[in-house]
Amino acid sequence: MTPALVSAPRSVLPLRHLPVLWVALLVAVLGGCAELPKNVQRPVSTALETTAGTALATQVQERRAAASGRFESGFLLLSGPQAAYGSRLALVEAAQKTLDLQYYAIHADASTERLLRSVVAAARRGVRVRVLLDDFNTSGADAQVMRLAFEPNIEMRMFNPVAGSRDSSLWRMVIALSDFSRVQQRMHNKLFIADNAMGIAGGRNLGDAYFGHDTSGNFVDLDVLAAGPIVKDLSRSFDSYWNNERAYPVQSLITRKELDALRASAASVEEVEETPTESSSPPEAAPSPVTTASASASASASASASASASASASAAATATATASPPNATTALDALEAQRSRVWDRKPLNLAAARFVWAPAVVLVDKPAKIPADSAATTEPLAPQPGTPSPRDAVTAVAGQRNALAPAAPAAPVHPVHVASVTPAPKTPTASITASPVGTSTAPTSGTPQAPSAAELEYLESQEDTVVDGLLQLMDQARRDLLIVSPYFVPGPEITAAFAAARARNVRVRVLTNSLASNDAPIAHVGYARHRKTLLAMGVELYEMHSEATGVRKALSATGSGSSGGSDGIGATGSTGSSRAMLHSKLVIMDHRLLAVGSMNLDMRSQKQNTEIALLIRSMDLSRRAGASIELALRDAAWHVELDARGGLVWRAPQGSDLQDATSEPGASVPLQLLLLLLGPLAPDHLL
Repeated sequence: MTPALVSAPRSVLPLRHLPVLWVALLVAVLGGCAELPKNVQRPVSTALETTAGTALATQVQERRAAASGRFESGFLLLSGPQAAYGSRLALVEAAQKTLDLQYYAIHADASTERLLRSVVAAARRGVRVRVLLDDFNTSGADAQVMRLAFEPNIEMRMFNPVAGSRDSSLWRMVIALSDFSRVQQRMHNKLFIADNAMGIAGGRNLGDAYFGHDTSGNFVDLDVLAAGPIVKDLSRSFDSYWNNERAYPVQSLITRKELDALRASAASVEEVEETPTESSSPPEAAPSPVTTASASASASASASASASASASASAAATATATASPPNATTALDALEAQRSRVWDRKPLNLAAARFVWAPAVVLVDKPAKIPADSAATTEPLAPQPGTPSPRDAVTAVAGQRNALAPAAPAAPVHPVHVASVTPAPKTPTASITASPVGTSTAPTSGTPQAPSAAELEYLESQEDTVVDGLLQLMDQARRDLLIVSPYFVPGPEITAAFAAARARNVRVRVLTNSLASNDAPIAHVGYARHRKTLLAMGVELYEMHSEATGVRKALSATGSGSSGGSDGIGATGSTGSSRAMLHSKLVIMDHRLLAVGSMNLDMRSQKQNTEIALLIRSMDLSRRAGASIELALRDAAWHVELDARGGLVWRAPQGSDLQDATSEPGASVPLQLLLLLLGPLAPDHLL
């Protein structure tokens, strides 16, 4: 593991800067780029069919019986980093049959090291592990996460891979320009599933910044721990991506020898490297599949992942640290202290979890939303079970009640799961305005040709997405819409949905990042250009204050049905930087429907990336999540308003020592000027 190589939170920053690099770099340098492998074999596998008899399934039944749960599926909000990390540790330790992980990014740092050690230990006790990772953030130090694929009983696949060298993120982005339309679309889904009985969905990737340990800045985020039949729907979604032609086994993209070379190369460049000593990890811990570059430099001759090799690498790194100059020693001490804090984290006590039992559905984009590589031929895959339309899923859980009718007591609702919802048939159209890479839209003489199966699949995936389902949800709102979206770039359809809601006198409030709290400042341009329009129609805008004091506390739900996770360090267990960056993604409608997932309310989530969300019908969960957001709007956010002359004014958070502002609060003048220059080069749909 290489904490020293990770200098800043990197959830979406590289991808959201692609439009700027696209303009700044010459495509001419891309000649002779590498291609993806052809004739790749992908053995089909699926989730555990029968969960009966597993400890987690038994625990779900016991928790439901104890709570006299009316519905079969239960949900627990994971708002703080302690609960978010502890719940994942608990699932790994409790798993007996299977673990399925699907992420946009897994960073090579202290938090990931401990978690992956636990995953390797689970595999060695017989748990089948599948890891599906988007391939955009797997260069440099983070490429070492791919070592998981070479561990026994672990399979790892990369979704929508980027061809070429993994030496540096910058060079990979340059290479990506040769296939920009495909490569800039990413799998943004996040899932962590154990024994098909419990699973976590939400906004967090895996890395220090998502669990309160990064020294540069930490994300304020939200996950949901789900239990019961709804998890089977999450697993069906995982399977549809895992068995897709866009998922490449790691072994088809890189060898263990190449990973060793990357690690040795990184060690020769970095002046300050450290592998934590043996005392930092449990005596019987399984070796991490990712070790520090300095340690591997002395142990690269051995490809073994045994405990003895890991101990030797640690000893070599300790000797190196002893000879380091004083400033290096100080840095290493800080890293060791950080790692010790991570190892002090305890698994969540699932037996004491206070689930809220409610009806819910899974909203998920189809993998075909991202075009397949046109040059790569693949082995035939077995047909996969389809996932329903997000629009149909929203209708199923939200009901068909007239959005304009007076509020009335809700009739009894029975659980509705993805498998029971049948998508409405779509009528193929002969006019194709967009097509995936590798398909043809050229007109032919005579009778227009019907769209191919690939074209229809692609078109359907574009017409009905997770964000489209949320827009349909907004159309049904009668009183209130409360939206949290860290990257908020409203396109025409989102803006129209807001306008329609305001025309019905629906209150619309949006919490997003301020320029100062945004880890991807270029995305702020797409939001800033729409601010005055939104304010003029009556949308209430709030931008998060970038200092963490009060922010994490305000955004940590408490009480039944949620877990903020206090560990004596702070309200939410954060030990890292004081800079806070909003990363939670949720929508609350009329205090009764709650959507939590990976999606932002922007055109990238709507049109480019694949996303997943849980839509839960629960006044209890909606009320608790809403209460924490209300607190954040009051105490931890700038309230943006129009002044009498039509200009913008930022009202300071209540109870703070801050003054109202008339320009981007907390952001430097050079940054503001830079974005003014770059803004016109960055279209909304690519931010």
